[in-house]
Amino acid sequence: MKIAIIGTGFVADYYMTTLPNHPSLQLAGVYDRDPQRLKQFCAFYGTRAYVGLDEMLADSGIAIVVNLTTPESHYAISKRALEAGKHVYCEKPLAMRFEDAQELVELAARRGLTLTSAPANALSDASRLVRKALSDRAIGIPRLVYAQMEDGPVFRGKWKTWRSRSGAHWPGLHEFEIGCTLEHAGYALSWLVSLFGPAASLTAFSAVTFPDKGPGTEEITTAPDFSVGCITFRSGVVARLTSGLAAPRDRSLTVLGDGGSITVRDLWDNRSAVHLERLVEGKQLKMRMADWVESKVKRALPWKPTPGRRLSYKGFGVEGALPAFPSRIDFAAGIAAQARSIGSGIPAFFSGDVALHVTELALALNNAHELPQPYTLRSTFTRPGAFHV
Repeated sequence: MKIAIIGTGFVADYYMTTLPNHPSLQLAGVYDRDPQRLKQFCAFYGTRAYVGLDEMLADSGIAIVVNLTTPESHYAISKRALEAGKHVYCEKPLAMRFEDAQELVELAARRGLTLTSAPANALSDASRLVRKALSDRAIGIPRLVYAQMEDGPVFRGKWKTWRSRSGAHWPGLHEFEIGCTLEHAGYALSWLVSLFGPAASLTAFSAVTFPDKGPGTEEITTAPDFSVGCITFRSGVVARLTSGLAAPRDRSLTVLGDGGSITVRDLWDNRSAVHLERLVEGKQLKMRMADWVESKVKRALPWKPTPGRRLSYKGFGVEGALPAFPSRIDFAAGIAAQARSIGSGIPAFFSGDVALHVTELALALNNAHELPQPYTLRSTFTRPGAFHV
């Protein structure tokens, strides 16, 4: 299936370095409004440059437009692509306003198109393993979840020198303006909704805790650099999610159940270490998840790459560019799941109503200071009996 990418900034390299993991996807070309950046990107990867968005959307061979533009451009670009008859894979969030995101989902549905949203980290091996353990009641009934998306004090680092593999600058100023919640909460939210279904309500708080982000940031208006939300899911689970740019880096998730707990060390690692702690005859028993019913788990979830697939940790992210913040997410996996959905007719889990729900949760966390608390979710979704995840 042919795809095209619009937006060749820093995040585009994460997609390009993981695209070889999915040979069913063929990149037809890319476009960026910055001609110098576009030229640099195409020279590095040897790919075609479209002269404009109109030329890209007029290419009848393209099935999926991958929208990697800045968050405030997501709505307009995705809308144009959907109106041109293209399926759309969009970086998070779908839009900066819930109403705009809802409009996009309804537009895609009317036109019989698939609109899918990042992130793809909940399609990981680690996530599948945790879903199976919960399904098998390895820790009894899940009750409480702690999730962290703490990136560490990046504003104190040498972020102005950070470059992607193909040479793009890390957009630090823009990241501070958009905020850590809209940029990163989705990595935890995607896991939470895939494990526990739709949320009913949340109570949240967000604030700018470190207004001085250093030289060069004096003239910008920074978004909240800290948020915390308590989310109540319709399934009965309660989750606490924090996102921030100051506390020590922590991207873990812990599920607490009647019979024990499951801890995922790093939600940004496709094959993160997962630990199980079970209550056995009143005592706590700790073990690696891989040791839990080992043969059963290995049959269901092979830990080695499928023969013929190129799946390498070195392919996950930009080696050397961000030594303190490595990413082992298979970013292109979300596009591949969408392509399978289009080909089979089986819904991709992170499309349509689910994408809208994750977007609403992220917006509600980020904009907590403007919303009544607790906040009741306006969107929901029904888990289909079969779906691509």
